Amino acid sequence: MFGGIQNRCNIKGPLWLLFIFLSFEQSSGLSDELSVEIFPTDIQLSVGAQQRLLISHHSESGFIEDLSRKASITTSNRAVVTVENGLVRGEGEGLAKIRVEVNSIVRNVDVVVVPSVGGLKLSFVGDVLPVLAKAGCAGGSCHAKPKGQNGFSLSVFSHDPESDYREVVKDQRGRRVFPALPSESLLLKKPTLKVEHEGGRRFAADSFFYSIIHRWIEEGMLYKRVDEPILNGIDVFPLERRYSKSSYQQLVVTANFSDGSSRDVSHLAEFSSNEKDIVEINSDGLLRVGGLNGEGVIVVRYQGKVALARVIVPADSSFPDYVYDGLPKNNFIDEQALVRFRKLGILPSDLCTDSEFIRRAYIDTLGVLPLASEVRLFLSDQRKNKRNGLINRLLDDPRYADTWANRWGDLFRPNIARVGLKSAYTIDDWIRRSFAENKPYDQMAREILTAKGSTHKVGPTVIYRTRREPATLTTLFSQVFLGVRLECARCHHHPNEKWSQGDFYSFAAFFAELKRKGTGISPPISAGTEYFYHSPGGDVKHPVTGEIMTAAPLGGAKLITPSGKDPRSTLANWMLVPDNPYFAKAMVNRIWGQFFGRGIVHPVDDFRASNPPVNPDILDALANDFSNNGYDLKHLMRRIMESRLYQLSSIPNKTNLQDTRSFSRFYRRRFSAENLEDIIEQVTGVTNEYSNLRSDARKVELWTTKMDSPLLESFGLPNSSENCPCERDNRSSIIQALHLMNSSDLQLQLANKNGHAAKMVKADHSPSEIVDEVYLMLYSRWPTEEEKVIAVETIKSNENNRQQGVEDLMWALINTGEFVFNH
Repeated sequence: MFGGIQNRCNIKGPLWLLFIFLSFEQSSGLSDELSVEIFPTDIQLSVGAQQRLLISHHSESGFIEDLSRKASITTSNRAVVTVENGLVRGEGEGLAKIRVEVNSIVRNVDVVVVPSVGGLKLSFVGDVLPVLAKAGCAGGSCHAKPKGQNGFSLSVFSHDPESDYREVVKDQRGRRVFPALPSESLLLKKPTLKVEHEGGRRFAADSFFYSIIHRWIEEGMLYKRVDEPILNGIDVFPLERRYSKSSYQQLVVTANFSDGSSRDVSHLAEFSSNEKDIVEINSDGLLRVGGLNGEGVIVVRYQGKVALARVIVPADSSFPDYVYDGLPKNNFIDEQALVRFRKLGILPSDLCTDSEFIRRAYIDTLGVLPLASEVRLFLSDQRKNKRNGLINRLLDDPRYADTWANRWGDLFRPNIARVGLKSAYTIDDWIRRSFAENKPYDQMAREILTAKGSTHKVGPTVIYRTRREPATLTTLFSQVFLGVRLECARCHHHPNEKWSQGDFYSFAAFFAELKRKGTGISPPISAGTEYFYHSPGGDVKHPVTGEIMTAAPLGGAKLITPSGKDPRSTLANWMLVPDNPYFAKAMVNRIWGQFFGRGIVHPVDDFRASNPPVNPDILDALANDFSNNGYDLKHLMRRIMESRLYQLSSIPNKTNLQDTRSFSRFYRRRFSAENLEDIIEQVTGVTNEYSNLRSDARKVELWTTKMDSPLLESFGLPNSSENCPCERDNRSSIIQALHLMNSSDLQLQLANKNGHAAKMVKADHSPSEIVDEVYLMLYSRWPTEEEKVIAVETIKSNENNRQQGVEDLMWALINTGEFVFNH
């Protein structure tokens, strides 16, 4: 629309607009009875400024339809305002009315145009940088590459405007700008292709963008006006809306400044969709809904600020309110989930069977399968509250601690080659004891944040042994305890968030006074002990400005550390209060991700404005419940497991078949590597021994990932040389399938004379009894009639070697999705 920037949608240029108009022509006419809304309801502009006008109406189907391109829009005074393609521009001081007509429905909008501030010049920061960003010049694939492009380098996402200004105005003797004749400036000639430009044409010579840069050069290339207002944030309209399939909507982006002023920056904002199958958006902010139902988010960026617009595309069939009101709810999780399902027009799946529930709950809580005897007892139990009773028994089971310590250990498990065997064992033991004691999570976090003492006696100090710089501690603790990935802000302004280098190094300053003495690390042995303590003195400097940073948490709150006290305690005090915006939510989301296979925010440790939660109400309610109950992890897990949402079937219905993120059904997921080996050992009755484990220990008790195990490696055991927090790859692969089918270890376990297959044959059970036992042991359910006929025949066909028949049956069942997936 502006400046001739190439349209990024699949349909290009005029054909795009033609397609829109044809779509509207095919739609039915409006009734005078229908409500027509205009945004904004009144307009105030300065001369030369502009405002996009949106015209919407409520259709009979319950959707709000954007008619901005179908409406007739005229002005009462062209000397004051002009209107073109829904864009109102201030031309001269005065009052005017905008007349909007849609199928005989008429609305008027009052417009006030005030004079521009006398002598107000364009600035590089406020006017030129937004143009360069929108034109793509400051993108990572262009002049914001690490070494720039053809000698011209800009900072990523314009995070360093002073450097950008020097590059444009002063680099190579100012060859990019020519104040005496602005049109001869390379800054204008290259993007318009008057001079060869590898990046192609970015705007036209008669465009709005060209005029901004030309005028700025002509006026003397001001960096920043005196008292120029600061950009506080941006708003997007509409913020959240339900759309019918194949519909369109223009977004309007408003920038809000520190002096109370605001202006339409839709033509300068950048837009992207996180679910392109559901909704696409072009460079002008016109979104197009696809043919799938679900929810998408449009991410809007302008000068480092981020806003979101939610696009909800409900299912084709809708259900009356009484249907949702009548659905069962076990707790507040279900209540908030149903609010979301109602908006999406979907229904949750049915409740899972008792067989599915007991198997799911055992795997998630203990990392093992229930015994066949336990399954029989649970399936025969007729009590209504038996599921809650099972949940309580599992959370009280001693195996709970090792299973969850193993999962949480991924976040802190060190590389033995860096810290030494004893240090690695010390932190692993601390984590396991913490879960065994059900230590409150805030206490665990405080012990880590303020750790001091010997790495051979105090587990959390080992974290500081391997993360030896304030910057590396910042990336770890912000990600683990706050769910915020700050790594990008270490080098430049975060591309998807508000965090700057200043935010990063202010956080790092909390660790500036941490001291150490002792052996240190000397890979590959690192056997000695090291001591950590606090002592005043030490600072963190900003890598660009050289400024000594004052310790400050995320969000810029001012915290004062008493003289002589450890700043880490101040950080812990800020982090561990109930109203902290990150701490409780981060852990709730991480635990939720373990139970559901994906977080409410996903990935689980990537909280940012451009990655919103799929159901913020559930996240908020669970975080409040978690903090109000003393950060009790078992209480949190019990809340989740008792919800009907957790107990839904993994089988979709007609309405939620496409849902992969709203939790309207249970999402099947593969076992973790350690859980799978424990379960295989459980069902075969034979244990694979490791030199660094007791012979009777489960694999979740492993305190190091440095070992030779084809099964564990195939199924995603973290690389011991990587810095945690480790993100496991939970995807299935052909390697995993081939390993289970061809594993000699598995064959030996099945054939072992002391294994379960041999014991069932020696006990002289009938083939029918053996089949029941195997199915209950591996699948936690009875076999179907058809399955039983085939399985019994398999055993009988090996009459001379019944154990071989049982082994074959168990091998076949192990090599199925029903076995290796939690469902």
